[in-house]
Amino acid sequence: MKCIFCKGEMEHKNIPYSIDRKGYHLYIRAISGYVCSQCGEKMFDENEVEEIQTIIKTFEQHIDKLKAA
Repeated sequence: MKCIFCKGEMEHKNIPYSIDRKGYHLYIRAISGYVCSQCGEKMFDENEVEEIQTIIKTFEQHIDKLKAA
């Protein structure tokens, strides 16, 4: 698979994912994905994206409960 930015070769491996959102920082140490060997761009398959989105939504629900308490 080629990188959509630099056309380098994408390597499949476990890679970290992090996001800053609504006052918190979420860090997942290792998730299956692709990283470009040339520019370092990360990419995930649809299944992994869906799981990441589920984690974020669940986390936000718990954060909202803590803020309301």
